[in-house]
Amino acid sequence: MSTSVYNINKGVNKPIEFKGLKAQYIWYLGGGLLGLLILFAILYICGVNTFVCLGLIVALATGLFMYVYKLSRTYGEHGMMKKVARKGVPKLITCRSRKIFMKQ
Repeated sequence: MSTSVYNINKGVNKPIEFKGLKAQYIWYLGGGLLGLLILFAILYICGVNTFVCLGLIVALATGLFMYVYKLSRTYGEHGMMKKVARKGVPKLITCRSRKIFMKQ
């Protein structure tokens, strides 16, 4: 008889994580970096000094990284979506008629 070796995938149903960033925050960081790249190109084409462009982009990128990592730590995988959804729930429901409670 031959012995079979089976690999077990222990990462099933776990959220995507990259260096501490969870789920959608990876996309937010990628979009922000793409925006900063476009901003650098626009500033460079407009004739702004290269060192000024680099300084501005590095400062904005540092702020972007800090903000996205803060969001990831604070809200986790689904927390930010839950926070946005909570704003859509009404605080008070008013019923001016008893018709819905009566049998017909």
